[in-house]
Amino acid sequence: MSVISEMLSYPFLVRALVGGMLVSLCASLLGVSLVLKRYSMIGDGLSHVSFGALSIALAMGWSPLKVSIPVVVLAAFFLLRITENSRIKSDAAIALISASALAIGIIVTSLTTGLTTDVSSYMFGSILAMSREDVVLSAVLSLVVLILFAVCYNKIFAVTFDENFAKATGVNVGFYNVVIAVLTAVTIVLGMRMMGAMLISSLIIFPCLSSMRVFKSFGGVVVSSGILSVLCFLIGMTASYQFSTPAGASVVVANLLVFMLFMAWQSLSRLRA
Repeated sequence: MSVISEMLSYPFLVRALVGGMLVSLCASLLGVSLVLKRYSMIGDGLSHVSFGALSIALAMGWSPLKVSIPVVVLAAFFLLRITENSRIKSDAAIALISASALAIGIIVTSLTTGLTTDVSSYMFGSILAMSREDVVLSAVLSLVVLILFAVCYNKIFAVTFDENFAKATGVNVGFYNVVIAVLTAVTIVLGMRMMGAMLISSLIIFPCLSSMRVFKSFGGVVVSSGILSVLCFLIGMTASYQFSTPAGASVVVANLLVFMLFMAWQSLSRLRA
């Protein structure tokens, strides 16, 4: 407890904790649908798109978040259209878009500012550098994501498990797929500052996979994923503070350890049965 109270005495750490917990919660909730729909790597793909948009914004002197959010939302929408209306599968489409965006971002960066600290922080994360404006924007958008997810929960549940049945019952499957993609895009952009393009997909994948080891219902997995994600974030941040390790990587390792613990618990349960 003394470590937590010491961490809370620093304003920049408080900003990091508030912004990080909200983004972790959003990513974990959306991650359940994305993993079940086999779109788990969309976070990695959209983070590369965000990196390209951020690189261009920094080169032009524009606000990074205000530029990257609409660009990544459009990329998510475009990604859905590719997979729905062509023979390109979702994994190939994600790889196509992510590689292209990352290449464009690197070229723009090398021709303008070079690999500066600002760009590097978006690649590997720099949560402690979050400004007050970043935290306020992250909090507002995270709340919007959580509210929309709660309002559309039943429809998202139907679309996640059986799109054909959802269509038969009158659900606008295309619209709710777009809702999931847009919410994911916003969450990815917000999480870039915290985890970086290389690690942001871990917030989507790990909590869901860990929860699935224990819970079988959609609701149980969603709730437990949110709790696990926030707890792992706090554990990772505490470890980062204690041992002076990178914050984003520490959060990923915390998620990995919890996943391995749940896997071991599941294996033991099967042996006893």
